[in-house]
This record gives sequence, C-alpha cells and structure tokens, in this order.
Amino acid sequence: MSKRSVLTLLFMFLVIGIVSPVYAQGTEAAAAGNEVVRWSIITAGFALAVAAAFGALAQGKGVSAAAEAIARNPSAAGEIRGALILGLVLIESLVIYVLLISLILFFIKPFGG
Repeated sequence: MSKRSVLTLLFMFLVIGIVSPVYAQGTEAAAAGNEVVRWSIITAGFALAVAAAFGALAQGKGVSAAAEAIARNPSAAGEIRGALILGLVLIESLVIYVLLISLILFFIKPFGG
C-alpha cells in the first residue's frame, strides 16, 4: 500500500468519526452526560491504539537505522547503542503518557458520570 492510500484511508476514518456524532439524537440531559463518558472512553481507546501503533513503527525504524549504522561502523557500536536506547525510552514514554491519560479518562471520568 502506498503512503497516499494509507493517508486517504486514515483521513476517511477521521472524517467519519467526526461526522457520525452529528446524527446522534439525545433524549435526556442524563443521557447527554452518559454520552460524554462513553465518548471519552472511546476516544481514550483510539488515542492509545494510535500512540501504540506509531510508537511501534518509530521504534522499528530506530532499531533498523541503528543496526544499519552498526553494520557500517562497528567501532561506534557503543555510542550508537546508547543513543538507540535513549531514543527508544523517549518513544516508549510517549506511549506510556497516552496510557496514563486513557486510564484517567476510563477510571476517574473527569467529564461527568
């Protein structure tokens, strides 16, 4: 799949996700508060999925580049390995931050409910 088709598909899902709540009908004020809780949980799940997916892609690219750099210059393996581990830790910390926000949205429910 080309990058353009993946981006087009991602954009279509984004548009569908944004437009679909427009057609929803609420019956009561309590139902509206309940909807906010539901959507915050759904949003947290999607945010975690996107963060994990792109974090994994970034880590794969980083490991690939480090392996290629070590193959080209084996004498610099220690420095490359240190920079690789630092980069992987920073990438993984971003995914953990999204997990923390998702857990807050799931258990604490800051928007009501």
